[in-house]
Amino acid sequence: MVRNFKRTAAIAAISCGIVAGVALTPKAMAEVPESTDPIKIALFDWTSVNINAKILGGILERLGYTVEYPTADYLSSLTTGLTNGDITIGVEYWDTTAGEAMAAADATGQTERLGQLGPKAKEEWWYPLYMKEKCPGLPNWEALKDPACAEAFSTPETAPNGRYLGGPVTWEGFDDERVEALGLPFVVVHAGTDAAMFAELDSAYQRKAPIMLWIYSPHWAPAKYQGEWIEFPEYSVECYTDPAVGVNPDMAYDCGKPHGEIWKYAWGGMKDKWPVAYQVAKGYQLSADELNALSGQVDLDGQSIDDVAKAWIDANESKWRGWAGQGS
Repeated sequence: MVRNFKRTAAIAAISCGIVAGVALTPKAMAEVPESTDPIKIALFDWTSVNINAKILGGILERLGYTVEYPTADYLSSLTTGLTNGDITIGVEYWDTTAGEAMAAADATGQTERLGQLGPKAKEEWWYPLYMKEKCPGLPNWEALKDPACAEAFSTPETAPNGRYLGGPVTWEGFDDERVEALGLPFVVVHAGTDAAMFAELDSAYQRKAPIMLWIYSPHWAPAKYQGEWIEFPEYSVECYTDPAVGVNPDMAYDCGKPHGEIWKYAWGGMKDKWPVAYQVAKGYQLSADELNALSGQVDLDGQSIDDVAKAWIDANESKWRGWAGQGS
């Protein structure tokens, strides 16, 4: 009688959609994968986003899904691939650089913000502390207008103007516009890749050579190298859109870069086509400390992104199974 009672209770619980204390909707109880079509997770041109893509994709593969990893353009993916389903998920869209593109994607009604990745986003001009001796007014942005300070950051190709190493052109960031609007005697040079930018930083830092460049966080660089971000006039939407706002009444972009969140996005049809994968993607988060450490394992220790992602998946199975509604 006791065995029969337990068996009856278990069947009743399952029929109500309650497994291990987790209330499951009919869609969440569907057989996984709900479709054998590939889920396409975008790869971009920096390390952390591709680590996140491979971790999330690896989780979905272990749950039985087919996953592909197309390389996409960061900003245009929001209004092309994610709107038509050529891309299913993008895991890192930063308020600092993709605010306008995200607003455009939201306006289409064909994409969905899946929530915040976790870490806060910061991107700005950055310099090593040893450069402060040559430009003591730093980190105030107005120190950069001093010809002697600008020349301290110069190279033979830019002298007497300073040299600013910006990110790849696909990141935008409006640094050329910022230099012009603020009257800075600097030449903007764009790195070809994320890796090339940080390789140049490492080389300069070891030699205590002049360098001013785009540094972002979360990233391992601010922890490895001693330095400071330039303190520009505080960002506002109006500073980017209304020339009358800001220190230069005739030009926009006379302020620093925005700060904010890092967002996950999905194609609007994902929720209905792959409901369990959708829930995993919504639940997926990493802390800034985790992401910094994982990025360092790739960029500093020479591990492959695939190996780093697999190790995280192996070590955090209870967490990601919880996102899939399979927690114990």
